[in-house]
Amino acid sequence: MNSLVNTLRLSLVFTVLLAASLVGCEEDLIENPDFINPDTFYQDSDDLVKGVNGVYDNLAEGGQWFNFFYNRYVFEELVGYQVGWEKGPLDFQTGNVSPTDEYISAYWDLSYAAINRANGVIEAAQNMENPSDPGLRDRILAEAKFLRSFYYFNLIRYFDDVPFTTERTTELEFASNEDGKRKILDMMFEDLQSAANVLPSEYTGSDLGRATRWAAKALLMKAYLMDEQWDQARSTAEDIMSNSPHYLFDDFAWNFDTEHENMGERIFEAQVSASVDSDEFTNHHAHFVPPDLPTDMGGVGWHWLDGTKAFRMKYDESDERIPGTFIESYPSTRVDGATVRWSEDADFNLSRFGGVVSNDADPNNPDDLIFGSGFVAKWVEVGISSENNTEKNVPYLRYADVLLGHSEAANESGNGDPYLGINMVRERAGLPELSGLSQEELRDAIVDEFVLEFAFEQKTYPFLKRMSSHGGNKKDYLAEYVNEFINTYDVNRTHGEQDHVLPLPLDEVQSNPNVEQHPFWQ
Repeated sequence: MNSLVNTLRLSLVFTVLLAASLVGCEEDLIENPDFINPDTFYQDSDDLVKGVNGVYDNLAEGGQWFNFFYNRYVFEELVGYQVGWEKGPLDFQTGNVSPTDEYISAYWDLSYAAINRANGVIEAAQNMENPSDPGLRDRILAEAKFLRSFYYFNLIRYFDDVPFTTERTTELEFASNEDGKRKILDMMFEDLQSAANVLPSEYTGSDLGRATRWAAKALLMKAYLMDEQWDQARSTAEDIMSNSPHYLFDDFAWNFDTEHENMGERIFEAQVSASVDSDEFTNHHAHFVPPDLPTDMGGVGWHWLDGTKAFRMKYDESDERIPGTFIESYPSTRVDGATVRWSEDADFNLSRFGGVVSNDADPNNPDDLIFGSGFVAKWVEVGISSENNTEKNVPYLRYADVLLGHSEAANESGNGDPYLGINMVRERAGLPELSGLSQEELRDAIVDEFVLEFAFEQKTYPFLKRMSSHGGNKKDYLAEYVNEFINTYDVNRTHGEQDHVLPLPLDEVQSNPNVEQHPFWQ
């Protein structure tokens, strides 16, 4: 159940939205909005709970079309394994990215709005004297530190150096992005360690879905990997593997259903349930649904994102992740509701709605009832009455993250068993164990495994970006995927250094004298 949906509402009675970024704009600053001042609102621990709930809310803000997770799906188009038909995804797919891009601006604004909220909660908790529940105050402080680290981490994954501040915005300020990535990582190491010492191992009841000790440690491990602190990453992963309640599901698809939320493999996820609140839905389904799925089963007559046929065929035919990753069959309106199935023999192209079953398919001929598009099972909910009636949570940290992170850290450091994590992931997928590889060969294998394991989960582009630049590696993994896409589908695009980082929003650069655009985009 989505227990946190009841409490993590946009019921936060105030939100300091200064242009939703650190610098804001002067017009917003001179407004006198009708909400309670944060300086007077926080009186006791219960008020802190309401404050931190507002920070969680940005993780699954269904009422905003350009939401936190959908913008990241658009960024994934840069890799080429996933393709889109509307203008935004198409621009990224063809490499036509710009500092004026509306998806970049929306992601930036949402992230900094959440960071600003977190800063306010942290400030209030640290200044609160004699609360009625000191333990609750300390826990909320730890949750806010985790969430601030989470939002900052997901900014530096895409933009590298970004403006950094740990203070709530109260007046026109100009935070600098000089050494922003370095400052954020240092903050994460300190804050996540302290948060892990306070946060509980598990939650029950209405608190299910909040950040746990293991969520803090999983995010800490990922920060260590980014900073190439291999031994720290390995030991942190081993702590999670040895002491946490998390484990790999027997069935990979359980990571994306509604029956196994907030348990098992799922370490941290955004809470979603339209049945609890009609405004609490995601637009995952609407974007990934096959265009010819019947309306009364959740079809909306259009879709914008799906996987390519070439990427679908990267999976070994025995890979047990396939049913949890791709839609294998569905009833199609193109053949009077007949069930169609995926086949590598079906056509696929990059035109709008490419890869669906043919309009002139013979409903009595199974060889005609095939489609060649990699429609995504992870986010589609076949059978819902409306695209807005979504129930699936959004997993952000999974136990498989920890296992593959352990293999990477052990492989790079030369300490520990580098095959332990990756072979556990492969065993669950029904694939043979790896052994006897060189360091470079195992690094390649970890990259391939990560991409197949986390496809369509908003992680592939930043992961390939990081793996293409870390100190022990000379291989441009991102270029390999992009060029394969270009060559397979004859796309008019040239891979270049700009593909390795998103540009800072133009409004931020122009309005903040302390922000400098990334050198690749100057």
